[in-house]
Amino acid sequence: MAKKYLFIPRLRRVYVWELPVRIYHWLNALVLLALVATGFYIANPLSIMSSKEATMQFTMGYVRFIHFAAAYIFFFNFMFRLYWGFVGNKYSNWKQFIPTSPKFFKEMWTVFKMDILMMKGKEHMSVGHNAMAGFIYFLTFLAFLVQCLTGFGLYASMGSWWFPQLFAWVPAMLGGDILTRQVHHWAMWVFILFVVVHVYLVFYHDYVEGRGEMSSMGGGWKFIEEDQFNNADTHTPNSTKKD
Repeated sequence: MAKKYLFIPRLRRVYVWELPVRIYHWLNALVLLALVATGFYIANPLSIMSSKEATMQFTMGYVRFIHFAAAYIFFFNFMFRLYWGFVGNKYSNWKQFIPTSPKFFKEMWTVFKMDILMMKGKEHMSVGHNAMAGFIYFLTFLAFLVQCLTGFGLYASMGSWWFPQLFAWVPAMLGGDILTRQVHHWAMWVFILFVVVHVYLVFYHDYVEGRGEMSSMGGGWKFIEEDQFNNADTHTPNSTKKD
């Protein structure tokens, strides 16, 4: 009678997400929540009935202040992430977000078949972002840029600081504040849709793969099978070897 043995894979603890990336991620999540909540209020404010003197009511002022303060944090946090794309480790490098090789497109198609079309096939495992996730983040960065341009463009007409004045050309280019405000509003829905899909996929991959996808954005570590880690294709879409 043949003996059966239990196979227990050997796991390697891999430091993937550096502290600056994790700080950027959670700070971005907080300011996006503040921007969306206050943005909805600014676009469609409540009619607040009160017996208090009008000079004692400053609800819209507080909401707009939170929106503008969060916008500044959002912008400079975004600029920092772009900088870290050049000085961070290979998992946060800008090359992992922009398709620059046939291998990148091939991996995108593989992930699309597995995650979107739910087709059966060989599992693709990525230590950092897979190619599809990296490309989606790149498109999200473009949406970040649009949101910053239109937001500060709208603020330029009322802001006294020199920084918002740098964006005064945006409404003029778009033909006025009305279209600028509409583009700003549409970009907000891009973020909302992205967050919904992002949270779903994080839970999905954490459940299916069991490699610490969720906890990695807290501590930075993932747990990767040794044989998978030794495969260069699992590291980054544009890498040819472990580095």
